[in-house]
Amino acid sequence: MDPNVKAAIYRAVEKEPFAKSLNIKLAELEQGYSAVEMIYDPATMDNIYARAHGGAVFALIDEAFETVGQSDGTVAVALNVNVTYISSPNPGTCLRAEAREISRTRKTASYDIRVTDQDGQLIATCQALAYRTGKAIPFLQV
Repeated sequence: MDPNVKAAIYRAVEKEPFAKSLNIKLAELEQGYSAVEMIYDPATMDNIYARAHGGAVFALIDEAFETVGQSDGTVAVALNVNVTYISSPNPGTCLRAEAREISRTRKTASYDIRVTDQDGQLIATCQALAYRTGKAIPFLQV
């Protein structure tokens, strides 16, 4: 992976207001692979049933999707995201979303994304499809 692209994506995630609001961190990044993490905080991430809100889990998935999709240095945007929620995490658990590119063409790319807790329990799975614009990521500094 181009080190300038890698550094640019790390900087962008650190500055991204939405990721900051949920304390999402980029843990690993390589071309075609991304891992992001956050601590499930029930005070801000619970739903009406006192369980993890699906939107909080989806936010972590989307951050993994966003970062893996840009790992080649070009802008990719979501076309379709299909999430299956498997289980609810325990409060205070570190959640990790890992995204892997499974296919890529000139215009689209497909990703497998899995969310697990710190014990390896599966929380959610996702299949995501991105449209590849071919345009360089705008925050790249060379």
